Amino acid sequence: MTWVLIVLLAVIVFAVLVRLLKLPRNGWEWTGAALLLGLAGYALQGSPGQPDAPKPPVENPGTANAALIAQRQTMGSAFGSGQSWLIVADGLSRQGQYGAAAQVLRTAVHQNPKDADLWVALGNALVGHGDGFISPAAQFAFQRAATISPQHPGPPFFMGLALAQSGRLAEARAIWGALLEGAPKEANYRVDLESRLARLDAMIGTQAPAAPAAPAAPAVPSATATPPTP
Repeated sequence: MTWVLIVLLAVIVFAVLVRLLKLPRNGWEWTGAALLLGLAGYALQGSPGQPDAPKPPVENPGTANAALIAQRQTMGSAFGSGQSWLIVADGLSRQGQYGAAAQVLRTAVHQNPKDADLWVALGNALVGHGDGFISPAAQFAFQRAATISPQHPGPPFFMGLALAQSGRLAEARAIWGALLEGAPKEANYRVDLESRLARLDAMIGTQAPAAPAAPAAPAVPSATATPPTP
């Protein structure tokens, strides 16, 4: 009976994505694959007959974990043209399938090249796929999002986060400092950003004073630039 309910739930999710959220037809295969992947994982690891054994949540240090996905969603548009793609990609990222999420988002940005939220999500997926380190492809994705939507807080926030995770603290500090300076007083991300900046300043303060000057923050590429191959 449990398996019947699980399969039925997967069918309902697929129907909602296709009918209500208007998932593009060429995204059906990715969506079906993601759902089948989830079912296969449950078949291998699930134990519906076992009694519940709640465990405390384990914090995932990856860039595209659930908390940061929620943060990106609050900074983006709830009705953007690429929302159906983001639903699929976020589901894959929550399972740690960052490579698969990046593939979905590459298709998404090809079809929706001016959707900044999709470019931010692609950058996050590529950083997650690189175990927290920012690659040239991820950096390009964040910079492309900033070019499309200069007032969008997502690109500088997540690029700064990726730079900090990669050990490029001074560059991250410059980007986050500029973001905070230009953020509206009522912005819902100000408190979190101030806290992150305080921790980053403390980390920078522990570094040797003779460290070389940090390079300037990466420039935003032109919209005609060709993205590097990840």
